Amino acid sequence: MKKILLISDTHGYIDEKIIKYANQVDEIWHAGDIGSTNVTDKLKKIKQLRGVFGNIDDQKIRAEFPLHNRFMCEKVNVWITHIGGYPKKYNSKILEELKSNPPDLFICGHSHILKVINDKKLGLLHINPGAIGKYGLHSVRTMVQFEINGKKIENLSVIEFKR
Repeated sequence: MKKILLISDTHGYIDEKIIKYANQVDEIWHAGDIGSTNVTDKLKKIKQLRGVFGNIDDQKIRAEFPLHNRFMCEKVNVWITHIGGYPKKYNSKILEELKSNPPDLFICGHSHILKVINDKKLGLLHINPGAIGKYGLHSVRTMVQFEINGKKIENLSVIEFKR
């Protein structure tokens, strides 16, 4: 079993609240718009970090993190990308891959809008953790914590902070 902390859209911001939750998991996943290597450097000192670059990220971050990160966690096929859309409104650039080779768990960021949607048509769980940084229109900072136990994604909870 792996306990995961899923974050996105830090835009260079990290605080003790994020660090507290990062210390309680096995892995941290970042769905892009990191904003500064200061964020990833701090997170990598705590736990294993997997991530992708987002549209605001500079060349240094793009050299370290891919546009798409596809991997297995336990027995769950995971795909993380920054601009992926959501069920019925997936990004046209990745739609064919989603249809022909769907992951079990599809994660993206970008919108700053928290979404957890079971896509029954493609047989996947879509998660956008919203935004945990302070930049953007969102009024509540959010991140998601869950466990992967073999093939199961369970004990999912949303963590919220006021801006």
